[in-house]
Amino acid sequence: MKVLVIGAAGMVGRKLVAALLATGRVANRAITGLALADVIAPSAPASSIPITTVAVDLSAPDVAARLVQDRPDLIFHLAAIVSGEAEADFEKGYRINLDGTRHLLEAIRLAGQAAPYQPRLVFTSSIAVFGEPLPAVIGDSHEHTPLTSYGTQKAICELLLADYSRRGFLDGIGIRLPTIVVRPGKPNKAASGFFSGIIREPLAGQEALLPVADTVRHWFASPRAAVGFLMHAASMDTGLLGNQRNLTMPGLAATVAEQIAALERVAGAKATALIRRQPDETIARIVAGWPQAFEAKRAQALGFVADSSFDDIIRVHIADELGDRGGS
Repeated sequence: MKVLVIGAAGMVGRKLVAALLATGRVANRAITGLALADVIAPSAPASSIPITTVAVDLSAPDVAARLVQDRPDLIFHLAAIVSGEAEADFEKGYRINLDGTRHLLEAIRLAGQAAPYQPRLVFTSSIAVFGEPLPAVIGDSHEHTPLTSYGTQKAICELLLADYSRRGFLDGIGIRLPTIVVRPGKPNKAASGFFSGIIREPLAGQEALLPVADTVRHWFASPRAAVGFLMHAASMDTGLLGNQRNLTMPGLAATVAEQIAALERVAGAKATALIRRQPDETIARIVAGWPQAFEAKRAQALGFVADSSFDDIIRVHIADELGDRGGS
C-alpha cells in the first residue's frame, strides 16, 4: 500500500505519520511507500519504509496531478487554513480550502481515466459546517448552516467528496473533527486556539489569555483521539457508509469553566492562576455561532472512539508533549 499525506507538516499530520510508521500497516496491508506533502517540506522520520517529502501549494495548477501520479492507494487530505485566517482572508480561504480540495478530487478522477484507480480518500472536515439555529445537542441528521467562510468551505467539500464517491471516482470518507485540544507548540490563527492555550500555557508556567466567558461550551477531542479517528477511517469498511460519506466524530462537551476545573484537578491552582480574562468581541462572536455538543451515534456505531473525560485530555497532553511532567 502506498500512502499520501497532504498536510503532513501540521500537528495532526505529524502525529498521523508517526502512527502510520509505528504500525507499518493499514487494514492488514503493509505500507510500502509514504509520500508527505505540505506548504513547507515535512520532516521525514527515520524508517525502513521509503519516505518522500515535497513542499507544494495544493491550490496551484497541476500540483494535485503530480501528487497522485504514483497512484497512492490511501490519501489523507488534512491541508487547510484555519477558521480565523479563512474569515480574515476571504480569497485565500476559498483558494486553499475549496479550490485545493477540488483540484485533488479532479486529479484522482482524471488519473482513473487512464487506468482503473479508486483510492481511499480520508478528508478532515469540521463541526464548523453547522451553525444557527442550533439545538443544545446536534444529532447526525442536522442540516448544514455554517456561519463562517471556513465552515462553508468545508461543507462544500463534503458535498463534493460524497458526489465523487457516488460516481465511483474515489472511495471517500469525511470526518468532522471536534476542536482538537490540547494543541502543542505555538498558538495558530484558529479562532478556537484559546481552548488549547488556557491549558497549554499554564502547564508550561506561562500566562494564558481567555477571550470568552466561562460559560462557553464546546466539543473537544485530543490529538491522540484525532489520529485514532483518521486511522480507523483509513481501514474501516466504507460500504457501511452508503451514500452518507461524512461523519461527525464523537467527542467530549465541556464549558470553559469545566476545562479550568479539570486543569486545576490535574495540575493544581498555580496553573489556573495563570489564566487571565481578556474579552475579545470578534472571537466571542465567531465562537457563539459554533455548536456545543453532539450525539455522534453513527460514528460510534462504526467504531470511532472518543476521549472519556477532559482530565484525560489534559493527561494525554502531559504524557505526549511534556514527558509526563505536570501536576500539582
